[in-house]
Order: sequence, then structure tokens, then C-alpha cells
Amino acid sequence: MSTATAIPKKPARKTVFTPARLITAGVVLVVLILMFFNTKILTGKEATEAAPGTFSPASYAQEKFSSEIVPDITGRAADLVTVHKAIAADPAAAAKQYGVVSGSSPAVFSVKFTGTAGEPGANGQLPVQVKNMPPDVKVLVQMGPAINGTSIRDATGKVQFSQFKNQIDYQNVGAELNKQVKDQVLAKVDAASLPGKQVSVVGAFTLINPAAYIVTPVKVDVAP
Repeated sequence: MSTATAIPKKPARKTVFTPARLITAGVVLVVLILMFFNTKILTGKEATEAAPGTFSPASYAQEKFSSEIVPDITGRAADLVTVHKAIAADPAAAAKQYGVVSGSSPAVFSVKFTGTAGEPGANGQLPVQVKNMPPDVKVLVQMGPAINGTSIRDATGKVQFSQFKNQIDYQNVGAELNKQVKDQVLAKVDAASLPGKQVSVVGAFTLINPAAYIVTPVKVDVAP
């Protein structure tokens, strides 16, 4: 009868922390701490805007609004009464002469006018009585807080859908340009104090209802 021979177990190897190892571990720890404090934690929006090759509608609007959009609308703005008469006579000819048409969308007109401000409506639209405008045609200026439509985006003809990756980016650019109107134009105007005062407006409107021109402003001056 054979007898099994027991295999002796090897003693567990002990980790010896030599001064060199301790110094190395300390250096690694310091590097990790420095990396943590020098790392900026981004929000979802910041990460999207910072990612290489990622389009940011907000950055686009901030860059283009004052440098290109406002000067273009101001430069092409025609007298509102003149534009109205042209629209009343021949909308298609008026669009060709004074407006910008993108595809099958309604024409967008850049205009300027001076008139007497009325009481702002609950929707934030400020009625303005403009001399020589027919009494049955309303002139309304969007004063916020909500700015609707894409008149500012479409007024110059230089912001085209083909420039963007998809419809969402194109729509978001319109919304961000409207935000620039609020931040850079309307933030400087106290709408509640305007009734009865003379205001001069430069802006754009999309021809949807010929009985009401809803103007999104890029400039509002109030007479003292």
C-alpha cells in the first residue's frame, strides 16, 4: 500500500515596501491629484460645444448676429410704408424688390419705421402707430420674452439650410438668433415705459398676414 507524499506549501510572499517603492507611489499619487484639479468637468451642453467637429448653434448665433446679421438687415431695410404699398400692389413683385425668399417659404422683408408706441399686448407684441400706414394694417414689434418665427435667420438670405448638417441645427440657429435679439437688443429697452413715446425700429418680418406686420427688431431707439 502506497503512502501519498505531502507537497509542502510555499510560504506567502510578503510585499516589502522599500523607500524607492514608497517614493514612486507618492509621485503617482501627486500626479493623479494634480490631474484631478486641472480637469474641467463640463456640462452636457459644454461638452457638445467643445467636442471637435461638433456644431454649436449658440456659438454660431453669437458670432454672426452683430457682425453680419444686424448690419445686413440694417443695410437692406426699406421704409415700411413704401414696402407696404408695394405689397398691396403686387406681393410677388414686392418680394422680389424688397424681400428675401428661401425656397417655398414666405418672403422676409427688412424694414425701418418711426411711430408712436401703444400698450404692449400679453403676447409681448408692441403696437406702433406709423404715419401714412392704413388704419386697418397693424404694425407690431416683438418685445419678448418670447420671440417667435425665423425672420432674423431668413432676412439676409445668407443663412441657408444647405449650410447645416440637419434640420435640427437649422431650426436651433433660428432660435439662438432670436435669443441674441433678446440679449443684445431688447435687454436695453424698458417695454413697459414705451406707450406714448416715439420709437424708431429696424427689423424684419415674414409676410404671413398682410393685415399685421409682426416685426422682429435688431434696433430700437426711443426718443427722449
